[in-house]
Amino acid sequence: QVQLVESGGGLVQAGASLKLSCVASGQGFSYYAMGWFRRAPGKERELVSAVNWSSGDIYYKDSVKGRFTISRDNSKNTLYLQMNDLNPEDTAVYYCAAAASGPYDRVKTTTEDYGYWGQGTQVTVSS
Repeated sequence: QVQLVESGGGLVQAGASLKLSCVASGQGFSYYAMGWFRRAPGKERELVSAVNWSSGDIYYKDSVKGRFTISRDNSKNTLYLQMNDLNPEDTAVYYCAAAASGPYDRVKTTTEDYGYWGQGTQVTVSS
């Protein structure tokens, strides 16, 4: 099992940057595919970005391509999401999630793939 704790959210103005972190406790972090999801008020939870366990396969939602960068440091059991040029549409609670994965698996892109979730961190972008 793995426990996930996000941090790094906050209130920023449009055009600013934030870096989210997700620290995993428990064993085997490097063997999990990881993802960042978000849920905006009144909307469904959506996948923002995902990475497989080797970081060889990465997914981005179209609206964040070129602005967000996902990365993982397996030596620190930590997942990151660098978010640049934020806009009000990025306002949401951001969740880190982990999915059991094999060594040759690609990224996991559906909510059902992920069995472990953090508590979320709020990102608010003002115009």
